[in-house]
Amino acid sequence: MLLIEAMAQLGGIAAGHEEGEGGFLAAIDRATFFGSASAGDILDVTVRVVKSFGRLHLLEGEVSVEGRVLATACFTLGMGRI
Repeated sequence: MLLIEAMAQLGGIAAGHEEGEGGFLAAIDRATFFGSASAGDILDVTVRVVKSFGRLHLLEGEVSVEGRVLATACFTLGMGRI
């Protein structure tokens, strides 16, 4: 789950509009895990905003280590003043 959290945190930065806005993980549509990270691994986290509709943002993300994909996910973030 921490790999999903890393993608959601980066997605919040990518989708954020104004300083001071909060966000929340609204839904995880698809998540696939191919492996696990070990102590000392340097994670490469990538996220892209697929679609935005109002305060909701659909994102796709991937976490990898040295070119080996550990997890992929499609998820929805809610952004705005909470």
